[in-house]
Amino acid sequence: MPEGFDLVVGLEVHCELSTATKLFCACPNAFGSEPNTNVCPVCLGLPGSLPVLNERAVEFAIRIGRALNCEVRPAVFHRKNYFYPDMPKDYQITQYDEPTNVDGFLELRDGSRVGIVRAHIEEDTGKSTHLGGSGRIHGADHSLIDYNRAGVPLVEIVSAPDITSAAQAREYVSELRAVLVATGASDGRMEEGSLRVDANVSVRPAGAAELGTRCEIKNLNSLRSLVRAIEHEAARQAALVSAGGVVRQETRHWDEEAGVTHPLRSKEEAYDYRYFPEPDLVPLVPDAELIERAEAAIGLMPAARRERLVALVGEGDSPGLADQVQTAIELSLDQLVLDAVAAGAEPRLALARAANEAAAKAEGARALSATAFAELLGLESAGTLSATQSKQVLAVLIDEGGAPAEIARRLGFEALEGGEVESIIDEVVAANTAEWERYLAGDEKVAGFLLGQVMKASKGRANGKIVAAALAKRRG
Repeated sequence: MPEGFDLVVGLEVHCELSTATKLFCACPNAFGSEPNTNVCPVCLGLPGSLPVLNERAVEFAIRIGRALNCEVRPAVFHRKNYFYPDMPKDYQITQYDEPTNVDGFLELRDGSRVGIVRAHIEEDTGKSTHLGGSGRIHGADHSLIDYNRAGVPLVEIVSAPDITSAAQAREYVSELRAVLVATGASDGRMEEGSLRVDANVSVRPAGAAELGTRCEIKNLNSLRSLVRAIEHEAARQAALVSAGGVVRQETRHWDEEAGVTHPLRSKEEAYDYRYFPEPDLVPLVPDAELIERAEAAIGLMPAARRERLVALVGEGDSPGLADQVQTAIELSLDQLVLDAVAAGAEPRLALARAANEAAAKAEGARALSATAFAELLGLESAGTLSATQSKQVLAVLIDEGGAPAEIARRLGFEALEGGEVESIIDEVVAANTAEWERYLAGDEKVAGFLLGQVMKASKGRANGKIVAAALAKRRG
């Protein structure tokens, strides 16, 4: 933040629920279908069609609310009226002043808490694609609308304005996503649009109690975009105020390529939407049995999973260990690590391979056999495979399955005999006498160079640990 200002952020996170069907009809809730194939009279808003509430969506919403320490209350659905092409019936069914989940909080890794004002149920909108020009509606040649997403069940999670930095906003969304996935209510895939973030950003003089005028940045679909958009908007508002200007309350669009926000429209207030109770739906009053069933289905929360993983691998005296733990939690790879260790793998090696190499193919890695994973790590720990070879075998193992030893043989990764390693070191020393003399004199900077030359000469078949030990032994 520019000197003299404090940043205040509140986030609205929209998560699609992992139900089989939409919120008020029997159309499939499926990503990637051909446009306008998962539609019916209800989600197209045709005259005479009536909504029927999806009970599974209600249970998922309650799971989310209880996981976020919310109170579950009776709720009323409302019509939120607006005239955009992404809602064919020109209104959205949502919850207004009586939402299902209220007054919760999310505790972050550093122990700070962000309040949850509400987590309410609503239906998603369709998707517009603007063709030609910049991809935005202004300057586009024409637009296409896909109503497959219209009517998909959503929970909108509204935070209190408790976030004070872009980094904390990123941490909040990251932790929230892990919570949502743990409940089983959402897959949290930002890249597919099943998790989207709107950021309400304002600045105020440092130490002031009164909030500044906020601007809402719509539809941020990655953590990187979230951070960049908040930092840019905070700097823009601070510069405007410092120059004697006034921040207008408005909705803004984040331009990822240019790295700036643009005004979209003046910020709507509740009265602009002309809310009124949905006449075709009765009030939603979850009974004790439904709430208990929802609570019982909630999985182990990220904080508890982190504690379990840290207890297994030890405290963070290794650089990046905390980040590896968090990556494993966020990508749901922690169970793979636990099962591999139970099968005999070295804990920190299992965590490192899961949080780095397996993370790049997380979906496939989650289906990986823990026994095969542990077998591969055992080959690496024993020196049969080098770290580089082990990573290559892991990639094949995730993609194709099979036995790690057989994959290694197929890739030509037979371990070198001790005499072969010594012979290659002799060749490297003879070819790099100046570097070898520096190494013998105690210059550790050339150790990596010599190791690299041996690995190159062996075509990656030598084990780096064995080579490093052999080099150190020669130096004495």
